[in-house]
Amino acid sequence: MSKPIRILLQTTIPRVEDDWSIERFSLLRNCLHSLTDANGDRLVEVIARNREENSAGDDAVLCELDYRKTDELWLFAVDAGNGLSTKDCEGITRFRQQGGGILATRDHQDLGSSICTIGGVGAAHFFHSRQPDPDESRWTPDDQETNSISWPNYHSGSNGDYQRVTGVEPVHELMRNPASASGLIEFFPAHPHEGGVGVPQAETNARVIATGVSQTTGRPFNLAVAFERSEDGHGNNLGRAVAESSFHHFVDYNWDTDCGCPSFLPEPPGNAIKREPDKLVHIKRYVRNLALWLAPTQTLILI
Repeated sequence: MSKPIRILLQTTIPRVEDDWSIERFSLLRNCLHSLTDANGDRLVEVIARNREENSAGDDAVLCELDYRKTDELWLFAVDAGNGLSTKDCEGITRFRQQGGGILATRDHQDLGSSICTIGGVGAAHFFHSRQPDPDESRWTPDDQETNSISWPNYHSGSNGDYQRVTGVEPVHELMRNPASASGLIEFFPAHPHEGGVGVPQAETNARVIATGVSQTTGRPFNLAVAFERSEDGHGNNLGRAVAESSFHHFVDYNWDTDCGCPSFLPEPPGNAIKREPDKLVHIKRYVRNLALWLAPTQTLILI
């Protein structure tokens, strides 16, 4: 039996009951905890925490993540733009330079824009006021229902519904699902206003692996960008990484609306997940794929 993969689930805000604190990612945590290999041995150990600042104003763990016994960081950037300090981003960057795996997620407009300066994967996130999409034709609102939120805000559906996902050819191993008739991941939880991600300019070791389609405009948009292991210009062996358009693919409310949401969410939820809960197997399979693929010494096990 090999040692379980050590995954840190981390938000960029302190614990706030009426916000997207790590406690609202409990179903994801349980899903990871439940993963086992063919022998029934546990695949993953999970630590889940919110931001906790030290006396210097840095997160006590992230600023020295490269010194921690962690294999992967799953970062949920739920801040208004100031959730990570310079030293936090430096610690996360060094972690990947040592081979650590990173899943970095955010949401609409400028929500989570503090992740911009994380080495490599930060550049894959496009915001409104920082690091906008190089395609200026995308500098326009997509979601037409919540006027207080501007671009990027791709409307993939209501919270509580599914969105159909297309794996970009050639289909990446992260998008494989042997339990599906097609052999592919076909559904993600939907969200009324997802953020924007894309391959950074001059990046040769990353590609878009999944796209969705706006339910408002019919426009396709990127859901996930995957970075392969590579060597940087300083000889560091970079770990794998994924930039995801929205943390709502993983939060409790989008897997089960009965879990509730912060009071500032105005949109009424859908009920597709309640009607067809079996389709959650797709996002759960994606979670398993991520856990295995991002690990420094693991390969994807399609069982």
